[in-house]
Amino acid sequence: QVQLVESGGGLVWPGGSLNISCAASESIFTFSTMGWYRQDLGKGRELVAEMPVGGNPNYLDSVKGRFTISRDGAKNTMYLQMNSLKPEDTAFYYCYATIGSRIYWGRGTQVTVSS
Repeated sequence: QVQLVESGGGLVWPGGSLNISCAASESIFTFSTMGWYRQDLGKGRELVAEMPVGGNPNYLDSVKGRFTISRDGAKNTMYLQMNSLKPEDTAFYYCYATIGSRIYWGRGTQVTVSS
């Protein structure tokens, strides 16, 4: 069973940065796609960034130029570097990974942008 564990969330001032991580229990090269969703109270879930194998990263329009998705195969870890954070980026961030038609989820990490 694939396990994904997020870390690195927290409270940050507007304009600040955070780098959240998603550690996988197996080689990330096993996965077809990895990415990040977020969801805030009263709002729907939205895809923030995804990284398909062999493809280019895709980003939610509102985070383009501010967020960067990456991964480290040696550490079996995916990252989301978030810069110039805004209050509207506040949400619970979940990582996911797919193998064929199966999708696996982490438990999430809270990101709060507030002064």
